[in-house]
Amino acid sequence: MRLPILIMIILILLNTAVDFYIFKVLKQRVKYKFVSKLHLWLSIAFTIAVIVVISLPRRSGSDASLLAVMWSLFAYMSVYVSKYIFIVFDGIASIPHFWFKHRWKFVSMCGIALSFITFGFMWWGALINRYDINVNEVDVEIVNLPESFDGYRVAQISDLHLGTYQKDTLFISTLVDSINNLDVDVVVFTGDIVNRTTNELAPFITTLSRIKARDGVYSILGNHDYGDYSDWASDEDKKANNDLMRDYQCKMGWNLLLNETRYLKRGNDSIAVIGVENVGDPPFKNYGSLKDAYPNLNDSTVKILLSHNPAHWEREISNHNERNIALTLSGHTHAMQISLLGISPASFRYKYWSGLYADDSNRQKLYVNVGVGTVAMPMRIGANPEITILKLKRQQ
Repeated sequence: MRLPILIMIILILLNTAVDFYIFKVLKQRVKYKFVSKLHLWLSIAFTIAVIVVISLPRRSGSDASLLAVMWSLFAYMSVYVSKYIFIVFDGIASIPHFWFKHRWKFVSMCGIALSFITFGFMWWGALINRYDINVNEVDVEIVNLPESFDGYRVAQISDLHLGTYQKDTLFISTLVDSINNLDVDVVVFTGDIVNRTTNELAPFITTLSRIKARDGVYSILGNHDYGDYSDWASDEDKKANNDLMRDYQCKMGWNLLLNETRYLKRGNDSIAVIGVENVGDPPFKNYGSLKDAYPNLNDSTVKILLSHNPAHWEREISNHNERNIALTLSGHTHAMQISLLGISPASFRYKYWSGLYADDSNRQKLYVNVGVGTVAMPMRIGANPEITILKLKRQQ
């Protein structure tokens, strides 16, 4: 929710120009003059209301105020994205006017229709699609995978951002039921369980403790899970928040890995699950250490690494032959909560943003889960809440 004031001022000025353009269009083309005035006054009132709401404290304010800011910005964006689409089409429709003194009215009408469709599509993503869970099943071939683990099923979830739901556990309960119905061997969670503070987790402890798998649930922390997005009266208060995160996850029966390793066993065979704390790229802080979590990364043990930010895999694991990590599981990107026909704005920010990747040797692989919850924008279009089932297979 880091929205620089200067950018917001520029946006408001641009949007004011948009409103004035539409006011002139309505005044010239609509028979009833009150329509243009109504649009103008509604736009002014809406802009003032949004300015008031976004002025609410986001780091020190309540969860309710944070949600008010989130939803207000989304409503503002949904309106003005639609208006910009109309202006683009109407501008194109006006081109013949310079030579032939008439407009392409059909193009303007298409712009109006597309604007309403876009507005509806965005609110569909906010009210319906962000609750529509996708289960993606992926086969992952691993060199030297022990035979007893051939066919082993790992369920991955990520980025719950529970504060966005406040105390409403209905959707998370549905998510838990969906996971339990998949009958997997182990469940892993790859970070960002809250938005700002550990207290957001409290209403969901009972619900999340219902997740069951033969080998349990393993989790790590993401950049939102350290209290860095909130203001604290003292370092002791922040430490208490972080200690509470560990206590709550223990109470849920989850195995929170803080730069440490656990082993999954099948008979005499085992594979390692390494969990590192958040290793971020700027402006996100670094808390993780592969060396502390697993000192001898070049040994022959098959390893699964849980690391929140996929940039960690790119920097420290991909094409590093001295680090034998068969599979890294990450989240963080959300695919920016928009993915249509495999195209997402996340691709401009992240090289690895959704799905399965491999390095040049095809021995070290990465899967990026697009997450479950939402942050900043309370919508998902195409990038549905994801449960990933990773079926491990021996690479031939």
